[in-house]
Order: sequence, then structure tokens, then C-alpha cells
Amino acid sequence: MQTLKYLNGYPEPLQQRARELLAEGKLGEAVRRRYAQPHAVRNDRQLYDYVQTLKDRHLRQSQPLGKVLYDAKLQVVKHALGTHTAISRNHGGKLKASREIRIASVFREAPAEFLRMIVVHELAHIKEADHNKAFYQLCLHMEPDYHQLEFDMRLYLTALEHEPR
Repeated sequence: MQTLKYLNGYPEPLQQRARELLAEGKLGEAVRRRYAQPHAVRNDRQLYDYVQTLKDRHLRQSQPLGKVLYDAKLQVVKHALGTHTAISRNHGGKLKASREIRIASVFREAPAEFLRMIVVHELAHIKEADHNKAFYQLCLHMEPDYHQLEFDMRLYLTALEHEPR
């Protein structure tokens, strides 16, 4: 039985259906048909503006972001699709905190909904460090279809990994 790393933790019937679609070579096509709308966020500056717009809409009172960028090494190095970090630096005898969001470069070419989902996920970490109930409630507040988008994004990544282009 084929292991689908992005679908670990999901019920076996869902994993089995994904395996069947993969075997038929139709998983990627099914996801692309459902999420056909690309996004125009191609570089780090556009990504920063995109994230800042969402942050201003949903998390106005939170700390400002110092850096937002696509990271080509992210998936390979940390086995993550996005990261949120708070970095403290000594600056003139004072501690200066800077928040960074890094998004895996695979999302540069992903459907618009998947970029939004991963950005919402990383923004939620500004308020909630752990993946707990409050974290997912915040994700749902910012993106009502969060859970469906997360599952479909995992199908998309599975198709990218296993199906020839």
C-alpha cells in the first residue's frame, strides 16, 4: 500500500480514494478542475502586500511583520509549507523583535485558494503558537473554508509528488 505523507492522519477511506485517483492519473486533474483560478502573487514584494492586506483585515492589533517571502528551501529543510518566526535582536542595548513569514515556493504556482489558506495558517500563528482549538477557530474566522482547503491542498501536493507533469 502506497504511503501518502500529506494525507497521514486522514481516514483510510479518503486515503484509499486518493490512491485510486493517483493510480488512474486523475488526482491532479480533479484538483486543478476544482481550483482553476491562479493567483498573481509572484514575487516577495507582492507576497508581502498580500499577507499585509489579510493581516490588516483580520489582525489589526497584532505586531507588524518584518519580512514575508517565498522560500525555496522550506519544504526540503523543515518539512513545512510555511513558517512564522519571531526573531529578537539586540539593537543599541534594546531588544528589537521582528516577525517573519516564509511560504514554500511551491505556492508561487499553486491555485489562489491554497496560497490564501497557507497565509491564513501562518497569520494565525501570530496570535496562537500551537495548533489548538483557538488556532483553528482563528483560521476559520479568516477563511471559512479553511479545513476543506487544507485537505484539497494536501491532495494537490500529493498529486505534484506522485503524478508526472
